[in-house]
Amino acid sequence: MLRKYGLAADNVIDARLINVNGEILDRKSMGEDLFWAIRGGGGASFGVILEWKIKLLSLMQENFPELGLAKEDCTEMSWIESVLYIAGFPRGESLEVLLDRTPLARQYFKAKSDYVREPISKNGLEGIWKMFYEDEAEAAVMILSPYGGKMDEISEYAIPFPHRAGNLYKIQHLVYWEEEWEVAAERHISWIRRLYVSKDLDVGVNNQGNTSYAQTSIWGFKYFKNNFNRLVKVKTMVDPGNFFRNEQSIPPVSLWRKKKGD
Repeated sequence: MLRKYGLAADNVIDARLINVNGEILDRKSMGEDLFWAIRGGGGASFGVILEWKIKLLSLMQENFPELGLAKEDCTEMSWIESVLYIAGFPRGESLEVLLDRTPLARQYFKAKSDYVREPISKNGLEGIWKMFYEDEAEAAVMILSPYGGKMDEISEYAIPFPHRAGNLYKIQHLVYWEEEWEVAAERHISWIRRLYVSKDLDVGVNNQGNTSYAQTSIWGFKYFKNNFNRLVKVKTMVDPGNFFRNEQSIPPVSLWRKKKGD
């Protein structure tokens, strides 16, 4: 659906929100800056979202069969989807690749998404398959969702979500386990860290209570790129006391300056 319609947030045309003063606002009364921020910028940072009004889209012809392929076929599929992206694969067509060992893996998962600008090499995919046959990966999945089409046409500044043109596809890394003891959790988390081969599996969280711009920017620019600073400005305007806050909420500049003594 991304290739044809973009994100759900791209198709939001109105919303109702309770602000820090207890007022119920719609798009007109909240203003375009706040309306921009809540569409993909973490609505809970700015108020309580009561309602979304979304433009309806026709999905009548979007029923594609699910194909079960061997791992060798999937290795080739990574190259196929990249070629289709570059060649202008029809916007109305959908192609999604799921790499997994068992169907169980698709039911329960712990997710981490990444936005990919270079295709995974065949050697890279062969290495991934070896990891998928380790015991810790019995219920693990990688989902490759191609971009292009509408996602290329929408500006990275249109809403807070900036990962648009230039990304071949989005990858979600998923793992699930049923064991309840802590050592089992650590074993599976360690496995997915090796699969993801990055230090950014945990992108960061805010300090407890009121956080700072410096602390939040550690993960904020990874999520929102240059849109992060605009989100901070909106937060400062509508919730300067940081009433609406959580582990990954947008901070107001006012608190940061107060802590710095500015």
